[in-house]
Amino acid sequence: MKIPDAKKSRPRQVVVPHETISHETPAGNGRASHLHTVTLPQATRIIVIIASITVFAYFARPIVLPVLLAWVASMALKPPVTWLRARFLPAPLAAAIVVGLTCAAILCTVSYFGRPAADWIKSYPQAVPELKQRLGHLIHPVASVLPPAPAPASTNVSTNQDAKISLPAPTSENEHIVTTVFNWTGTALAGTAETIALLFLLLASGDLFMQKLVHVMPTLQDKKRAVELSREIQSSISRYLFSVAIINLCLGVIVGAAFYTLGLPNALMWAAVVALANFIPYFGPVVGICVVALAGLLSMDTVGLALAPAGVYLVIHLLEANLITPCVLGRRFTLNPVIIFVFLIFCIWLWGVLGAFLAVPILVTLKVICDRMPRLSTLSAFLAS
Repeated sequence: MKIPDAKKSRPRQVVVPHETISHETPAGNGRASHLHTVTLPQATRIIVIIASITVFAYFARPIVLPVLLAWVASMALKPPVTWLRARFLPAPLAAAIVVGLTCAAILCTVSYFGRPAADWIKSYPQAVPELKQRLGHLIHPVASVLPPAPAPASTNVSTNQDAKISLPAPTSENEHIVTTVFNWTGTALAGTAETIALLFLLLASGDLFMQKLVHVMPTLQDKKRAVELSREIQSSISRYLFSVAIINLCLGVIVGAAFYTLGLPNALMWAAVVALANFIPYFGPVVGICVVALAGLLSMDTVGLALAPAGVYLVIHLLEANLITPCVLGRRFTLNPVIIFVFLIFCIWLWGVLGAFLAVPILVTLKVICDRMPRLSTLSAFLAS
C-alpha cells in the first residue's frame, strides 16, 4: 500500500497581494459597489492639509488674491484671445488688446458712475434728519416700547476748562485717518497692478502652462487626463462667468428701466449697482435691496412710493434666481445652496469683498475636478444640489 505524497496531496495556496483586495457589496442593480473607507490617520492628514491651506491663504492674502483674481479673469477672457489668435495675431498682441479693452471699459464705467455715487454719499448725512422726521410715525411706537436710554454719567460742562478736556485731539485723529487711507490706497493700487500684469502673462503664454503640466505627467493616460481636465475647467469657468455676466446685465437693464419708470433718481447708477451686486449670491441682492430702499426713502415723498423700487427689485430678483438662472446654467452648474452659503461666508472672512466674488468660481472648479476623478465622486455628489 502506497502512502500518498504529502507534497502532491497538499492543496495549493493562492497568494493575493494586499493592494488588490477590494471589499464589495452587492448593489441594488446586481452590480458590485466599492466601499471607500477613510481611516483615522487619513482623516487627520486631510484636516491638517485643509487647516494649513486656510492659514496660508489668510496670511498670504497680498499674494493669493492677485493670483486667484488673475486666474479667474484669464478663464473669462480666454475665448476672445483665442478668437484673435485664430485671426493670425500673435498671442502677446491678442492678450494686450483684450486686457487693454477690458481695463478701459472698467475705467470708463467707474468714472461715469463715480461722480453720482460720490454726490449721493455726500448728501446722505444731510438727508438723515429729514428721513427721521419722515419715518417718525413708524419709529415712535417702537421707541416707546424700548427702555429709555441711560442718562450720561456727568453733565457738568459749565467750565471752559472741562469742555476743552473732554474734546479729543483732532490733529492726531486726522493724521491717523489720512495714513490709513493712504496705506489702503497704495495696497489696492499695487494689488491691481499685480493682477493686471499676471492676467496679461497668463493670456499671452497661451497653452504653455498646460504643456508644462502634461510634460511632467508620468504616463500617457495621466497626460490625456490632465489635458482633458484643464480644458474642461477652462471651458466650465468661461461658460459660467459668461452666462452669469449676461444674466446680471439683463437684470440690471430691466431693473434700471423699472427704477426710471418709478421716478428713482440716478436710475442708471442703481441699475449698475444691481448688476454688480448680483455676482455675490445671497448677500449681494440683500445689500442691493436695502441700499435701493434707502435711496428711495431719501429722494421720494411718500413711504409707499419710496419702497416701490426696492419691492420691484425683490420680485424681479426672485424670478431671476428661481427661474431664469437655473434654466440658463442647467444642472451642470447647480451647486448645493448650503455649501454655497457656508463657503461664501468662509471666503468673505478670509479675503473680504473680493472673496465673495471668488467663492462661486472656486466651487465650480472644485466641482469639475471632483466630477473627473472617481475617488472624489462622493464629494462631487455632496457639492451638487
